[in-house]
Amino acid sequence: MRTRAPAPRTAAALLPHARAHRFALAIAVGLTAVVLAASGPASARHRPSAPPSPLQIPGAGLEPVAFADLPGWSDDAQGAAFSAFLASCRPILRGAGTSAGTRAGADDLRPMRRALVALCRRAVKARRLDDGAARKFFEKNFRPVTITPFGADAGFLTGYYEPEIPASRFPSPRFSVPMYHRPPDLVVPKTAPGEPPPNRGDVFRRTATGERVPYWDRAEIEEGALSGRHLELAWLENAADLLTVQIQGSARLRLQDGTLLRVNYDGHNGWPYTAVGRVLIERGAIPRDEMSMARIHAWMLANPEAATEVRRQNRSYVFFRVVGLDDERGPIGAQGIRLTAGRSIAVDKLLHVYGTPFFISAALPIAGPDTSDPFRRTMIAQDTGSAIVGPARADLFLGAGDAAGAIAGRLRHPGYFAMLVPRGIDPVAAGARMPLPRPRPAAKAQAGAAR
Repeated sequence: MRTRAPAPRTAAALLPHARAHRFALAIAVGLTAVVLAASGPASARHRPSAPPSPLQIPGAGLEPVAFADLPGWSDDAQGAAFSAFLASCRPILRGAGTSAGTRAGADDLRPMRRALVALCRRAVKARRLDDGAARKFFEKNFRPVTITPFGADAGFLTGYYEPEIPASRFPSPRFSVPMYHRPPDLVVPKTAPGEPPPNRGDVFRRTATGERVPYWDRAEIEEGALSGRHLELAWLENAADLLTVQIQGSARLRLQDGTLLRVNYDGHNGWPYTAVGRVLIERGAIPRDEMSMARIHAWMLANPEAATEVRRQNRSYVFFRVVGLDDERGPIGAQGIRLTAGRSIAVDKLLHVYGTPFFISAALPIAGPDTSDPFRRTMIAQDTGSAIVGPARADLFLGAGDAAGAIAGRLRHPGYFAMLVPRGIDPVAAGARMPLPRPRPAAKAQAGAAR
């Protein structure tokens, strides 16, 4: 059975040969995630045309390390990671970046994205690489920098997958729960038309008089606030199925005639996300060591009246768009490309740039609920979600179907993040001018937790 996640260790404990100096390269003031470019004096003998830019991530301490300090780096199948990175390079090089994300493409002036453009040109020229060549590419063009949230000892990992759900294009006694398109009266300030809301921030509803008010919450929508507006893209069998899709962010809807309708996240109503699993644990409805998406789904089907009240504790509500018919390929993530199982992650898009590689190390129950399997992989930021908030927070995409769903439902574990930073960005310059954060709580040693 799954036990409480072990107390995370520090990044230094995970990386025993890390440099002795720790640089606090981030600020925790406000919610902005703009990375500021800074120029420095050029050497009298060599004056680069574009000096390296300092790296800053709000709310986190960053520490440069060596690739040799990353446990399992040399054992990972880096060829698969390079293929996922190459997929991210195509929208980066197109200049539009993504059709679904703020500050995308040419409008994204963050140094990380600008640096990725140059590296993506090299990646496209290289095309497909085997594991050894891909490892050399990453080592030559990037340097690892660990990310640790202020006040914590590690980041946090969850998993998600693409469920297949029975559905209908039309309502019936069997299919009575609507899945909605994004409403046209949903207003997100400072967001271009067609873009989904950011993971956090203001979302409003525009009234008939032009007034902006908070958008309907889950209870109001379930009670019919959007009825009669022709926003239904499909009808599902029960509210538990809809909640599953809203948590995962995408789904394969199997229609009654056998057609496969693919749907993807297209925004939310602006209310903060509340994990219903945590509510059920606190109320004693499901033991902590038995918690999973499958267990939540089963409980809601067995307790429909109580499920309504629990579900509405999460006032956040997700809307969807249709992205394809009879397409068995992977779902499309927020970057506008198809996700790769075991290589794609969802991140906080206000803090991180799509296409950024991360090396993630953790001990996860992959093989079964009682196991603690080493997970050490290079992952690529290609997606986001309304619940994915923070500098060292990732949702691992695990594929489609019940087997992937079983693994995803078990993951709520600490993880250690090393962002692979293009060598054109200086991860030290900013830290030299910034104070160290308050000491984090003392790490509780967990030998072998992620080693």
